[in-house]
Amino acid sequence: MNETLLQTDGVGSLPDRIYARVVEAILRGDFTPHNRLPTEGALSAQFGVSRPTVREALARLRSDGIIDSKRGAGSTVIRAPGAPVVVATPIKSLADIERYYAFRSCIEMGAAAGAAEFRDDDDLVALHAAFDALNTAMESGQSGAEEDVRFHLAIANASHNPFFVATIATSVAPIRQFIELARNVTDKKSPTRVRATQAEHQAIVDAIERRASAEAAEAIRIHVLNAKRRIFERTPLP
Repeated sequence: MNETLLQTDGVGSLPDRIYARVVEAILRGDFTPHNRLPTEGALSAQFGVSRPTVREALARLRSDGIIDSKRGAGSTVIRAPGAPVVVATPIKSLADIERYYAFRSCIEMGAAAGAAEFRDDDDLVALHAAFDALNTAMESGQSGAEEDVRFHLAIANASHNPFFVATIATSVAPIRQFIELARNVTDKKSPTRVRATQAEHQAIVDAIERRASAEAAEAIRIHVLNAKRRIFERTPLP
C-alpha cells in the first residue's frame, strides 16, 4: 500500500493511520507485550510510507505508553492499547506478599489453562525457546529474572487471551521484584533448588503440550506456591 492509497483509506493524518494499523496489529496479537516491533524500515516497507511518517506514528505510540524505544534496540510493546498503565503496588508487609502470590496464582492458573486449550504449534515453539533460555540461565548461576518473565509471558501469549497477556505483562515489575528477593534470601544457585524449579516448569510445559488444561492450571498453582515458599524458607524442598 502506498501513501496515496493510505491517505484515502479512512480519516485522519497519515501518521494517525499508521498508528491505528499498529494498534490493530497489537490487539490482534501480532505484536504482544514484551515483544519488539519491526524496525522503522520494515514498517515503512510494510505500509508503503516514508520513515518520517512511521517515526511520527511511533512517537505517538511512545507518548501513549504503548511502546518503549531505545537507541540501537528498536521499539518494544509495553502494554496492549486500552490496558491501564499499572504502577507496581508497593510491598509493605508480609501480608502484601501473601496477597501478591494469591493474585498471581489465580491469574496464571487461568492463563495456563487457556494456553493448554488454545495453543498452536508456533506457541509451543516460543514456549520451549523461553523454557530452554530459562534453564540455561539458571544452570549458569544467573538469577534468570528476564528469562523467567519471558517464560510466563509465553504461557500467557499461548492462551490467545489479550486480558491474560495484558494482566501478566503489567505484573512484570512485581514478579522481578520477588525474583530478586528470592535470590538474596535463599541459595538460588544450589543444584537442588535449580532442579526443583526446572521440574515445576517442565510440568507446566508438558501439560500445555498435551492440551491438559486442568493439569496445566494445577502445575502452575504448585509452581507459584513453591515460589512463595522459596521466599520464606531456606530449607530445600523435599
